[in-house]
Amino acid sequence: MAATLEVNYFSTFWLKKINSIVEVKDTTGAANASTGTIITLKVANINVGAGQIVTNTTTPFPGNPVVTVLSVAANNQTITIDSAQPVVNNNVIAFTGRAGDDYIPKDFDAVDANDWYIEEARIRGGYNNTSVDFGVKAYIVEDTFKQQHRISSLIYSGIFNSRTGVNNTNQFSVGQDITRSADPANGSIQKLYAEDTNLIIFQEDKVSRALIDKDAIYSAEGNASITSSLQVIGQIVAYAGEYGMSTNPESFAVYGYRKYFTDKKRGCVLRLSADGITEISSYGMHDFFRDELADATKIIGGWNSHTKDYVLSLQGSNVGPLPTDPVTYETYKTATFDEGVLGWTSFSSYKPSHIFSLSNVFYTFNEGKLYQHYLGNYSKFYGITYNSDVTIVLNSNPSVVKNFKTINYEGGLGWELESMIASSSDKTLPIGKYVFQGNLASLETQIWSNTFKKKEDKYFANLINNSPAVNGEILYGADMSGIKGFYSTVKMKLNNSTYPTTKKELFAVSSDIVESSY
Repeated sequence: MAATLEVNYFSTFWLKKINSIVEVKDTTGAANASTGTIITLKVANINVGAGQIVTNTTTPFPGNPVVTVLSVAANNQTITIDSAQPVVNNNVIAFTGRAGDDYIPKDFDAVDANDWYIEEARIRGGYNNTSVDFGVKAYIVEDTFKQQHRISSLIYSGIFNSRTGVNNTNQFSVGQDITRSADPANGSIQKLYAEDTNLIIFQEDKVSRALIDKDAIYSAEGNASITSSLQVIGQIVAYAGEYGMSTNPESFAVYGYRKYFTDKKRGCVLRLSADGITEISSYGMHDFFRDELADATKIIGGWNSHTKDYVLSLQGSNVGPLPTDPVTYETYKTATFDEGVLGWTSFSSYKPSHIFSLSNVFYTFNEGKLYQHYLGNYSKFYGITYNSDVTIVLNSNPSVVKNFKTINYEGGLGWELESMIASSSDKTLPIGKYVFQGNLASLETQIWSNTFKKKEDKYFANLINNSPAVNGEILYGADMSGIKGFYSTVKMKLNNSTYPTTKKELFAVSSDIVESSY
């Protein structure tokens, strides 16, 4: 028994190109059969279709009446014929593309509907069924069609799901609400950081957060009630404080729930955590960062997972006139912030271009090379060994003038006194490191030498004044012990090239003092 299968919404369309090329004309000159000169032609009038017939209406070339059309790229584009090959009228030209607009005559429409014939366009393909036409064309007029750079706005695409194979990341539907704008008065967006279900937005002059896949409704008291929403990016809410990231997103580092970054415009280093934004540069380093951030041309930040510190390198600052002078010429300063003591603990001698940690291993880049830290060589960075130094201010009883008689320290063997200067400008001679002596005679020689002595695992030395004489002084310089002042600045130094793989710690520095008066 026969059955009829009816298919809904089935339509057929057959299109035919009905116009042909009618002219090929010479545009460059005659060919030379003996030298194989190339003749350049142009196809004119209409589109070139695959398998169409070319009618040669040109006058035969002098000395070589026949030529062969080898190929044509597209309508009205330059083609090449070789004078050494025969030509056949009505030759077939291969079609390889549509000509550019510059090659199409102004009075010719390359996509004219009259060039095409609809052989069949019946709904459901039935005999004498309703025919369809091209229909209406939807369009919109864009008055300002130039590119726009919306520096404070976000736009998101369709979803990506690797498990189901759905990849709509190239789709930006204008029919959906896929944009979210921050306040343009706060400058451009410098960095985005996704944390749980929040998106943190760092602008030049503001830090904000936006809810992801949800929205919040605020009551009159300011309490937020989280609600489910179809919005990918919800309402943007600013953090308290007039801080931003300026234009230095490379200073950003994150560990746990703490985010670190700099604000060059305001001369401060910031931390964003659960309690909001905190200015960590105010922990004893406000003046330093105020001056150094203003002059820095590059600010590199990163988290050191080995020591749990935030490392910040300010580069391009304090450039002096003489590159050979290490005191006035310094192109970088690399500082370390420790959450354990809430302070900036030290400066480092390396100049990184990138900083990051991976699996509790600390890495930096320098001149395009990757460098791993903490491999056992102390104070050796990028193949160069640096000396370590610690500067201490001795200032007990600040209001009393004191005579500093000795210098003492607790720590490892090898530390030296590089300098000690009192508030009165009195200064001492340097003191060398302790040297172990194995016999009594050598020990007696060491007692009279200007080096540290060791007693009960502590190191001490007498201070020898190295200041010039002033009016009224009888004893000065090497004939005078100790220095006078309200306070003194001590700089201890360690030569790491002598102990490249041995840790030399410095626990405490002190001085025996006697209250005095001028």
